[in-house]
Amino acid sequence: MALLGIDLGGTKLAIAVFSNNGDILHKETVAVGKRTGTAVGLLITQQIVKFIEKGKSDGNNIESIGISVPGISHPGTGTAWVPNIEGWEDYPLLEEVKESCGEIPVVIDSDRACYMFGEVWKGNARGCLDAVFLSVGTGIGAGILINGEILRGSHDIAGCIGWMALQRPYYEKYRSCGCFEYYASGEGIAKVAKSDLGDNEEYDGILKRANAEELTSHDVFKAYEEGDSLAISIIKQCVEFWGMAVANLVSLFNPEKIIFGGGVFGPALPLLPDIYEEARKWAQPVGIKQVTLVGSSLKGDAGVYGAGFLALKNISGKR
Repeated sequence: MALLGIDLGGTKLAIAVFSNNGDILHKETVAVGKRTGTAVGLLITQQIVKFIEKGKSDGNNIESIGISVPGISHPGTGTAWVPNIEGWEDYPLLEEVKESCGEIPVVIDSDRACYMFGEVWKGNARGCLDAVFLSVGTGIGAGILINGEILRGSHDIAGCIGWMALQRPYYEKYRSCGCFEYYASGEGIAKVAKSDLGDNEEYDGILKRANAEELTSHDVFKAYEEGDSLAISIIKQCVEFWGMAVANLVSLFNPEKIIFGGGVFGPALPLLPDIYEEARKWAQPVGIKQVTLVGSSLKGDAGVYGAGFLALKNISGKR
């Protein structure tokens, strides 16, 4: 018997078959590309059918399915709100998946919860009762573990810290993604770089020679590593935002660990000491000495591991 974990991201779909003890038996990644609405749903169900059939042929029959979505999962209706996918304001994902997988049990949760589940199961949160997974990729979110349980809030929206207010005054440009995410997510870093390029006519560095329309956060990090002045300024601002966010998380939740993941951490992992020093300025002084900042040991697979753990949890109490 085996578990199927599915991690839907803004740009790709990761699918993995797990043994019940958490070993990956098979894993694939498929680009989401420009798909929207029902086309994304169809991609997911096609992959599920494919992996169910593969499991039957190789003796790893799928016993349970867990799905991580980059937004909000509504367990009462089985729908999902995913802001980065057009047409997924209230998408009937559970209904579609159940039509394709027969009697196999399915459970859906937010990527924030799944990142934390993955780290608890097989990553850097093993043995922790209080920890935070800070995911910085296209957007920003946090999986928050309190006393061994995922913090969910009254409507399962806890952890959407891209909307954390870290600067004033308020600008309308924050409405769609939040202040923190606007400046310090992968998409935000590219957005700030494009804006700064337009505002700084005297600058003639590495980023000036890039295609502004196709500029990404990875381009900014590459320029930063090569000593580009504009890139240094942008990343220094990010360190300040990440440090303030860490300080707020420490002061609110007193975690043992804050685990950094997502595509930006990656190239931003060497900045953890600088982020900690920034956080020390703002945080509750006892709590900041009790926390450890680490990168995800699961790297880009935290979400799919978490989805696999979700599948395991969904059946473990039924045996």
